[in-house]
Amino acid sequence: MELQRAQILLEKSQHEILIMIADEESRSISEIVREMIDRELRYRQRRQMLLAARELQADYLTNPALTEFTDIDSDDFLYADDER
Repeated sequence: MELQRAQILLEKSQHEILIMIADEESRSISEIVREMIDRELRYRQRRQMLLAARELQADYLTNPALTEFTDIDSDDFLYADDER
């Protein structure tokens, strides 16, 4: 993992809480902040995917070409090799 230096300004209360967390967990403030940023970035990515899925939902409900193969998902031929 390649790290890049970034300088940020925190409110005093934020910094104090980060120091407390770092002491409790025997970790660095940088590590905790990176973890928090990762969590937020994953949340934002999932939210974007959800919004995109919602936008596409109307297409899937009105365009049968997008779902025409879903009927064969439960057909027995899909599992014929598993029974042997």
